[in-house]
Amino acid sequence: MSVDVGLRLLAIRKMHGWSQREMAKRAGVTNSTISVIEQDRVSPSVSSLKKVLDGIPMSLADFFMVDFEEAPQVFYTAAEMPNVGGGEIDCHLLGSNKRNRAMSITHETYCAGADTGEQLRVEEGQQGGILVEGQLEVTVGRETMVLRAGDGYYFDGRRPHRLRNLSDTNCVVVVTRTPDATQ
Repeated sequence: MSVDVGLRLLAIRKMHGWSQREMAKRAGVTNSTISVIEQDRVSPSVSSLKKVLDGIPMSLADFFMVDFEEAPQVFYTAAEMPNVGGGEIDCHLLGSNKRNRAMSITHETYCAGADTGEQLRVEEGQQGGILVEGQLEVTVGRETMVLRAGDGYYFDGRRPHRLRNLSDTNCVVVVTRTPDATQ
């Protein structure tokens, strides 16, 4: 299996959004050097390729391991965010198809009267949220506060906590958690 160094370099340069001049400047080489490598008019030595990659920065191993077959998804429609909640809480997960997620980002709707449960929850990682609309009573340890649109919370999930919508209208919250317990 042969590796097309020129096409790989071109793809990586474009992935960063750089011109040949910009990449050459970062690497400390001439832009004609980048050009002839990308056009496969010259096969760079390992040391020459390493010098170019140091300007990215990227190791030789990473250069040859980058997978260009499938570009990772960046944007998601509402229909591409599955509801991982249940009962009176809709919880739509952003990027559910991402492998090795380090966090989860959810768009949560608490129906009127929705509650995470009388038993306080304890989870790994940290979590934070910002209310988009409505009101939400948040209890963390011995502290309780009713938050309104624009307010937020951030706490260590190992602290016992509970979230409740005590109003008669829906409450919408954008939440992030790490590490991602929904994987």
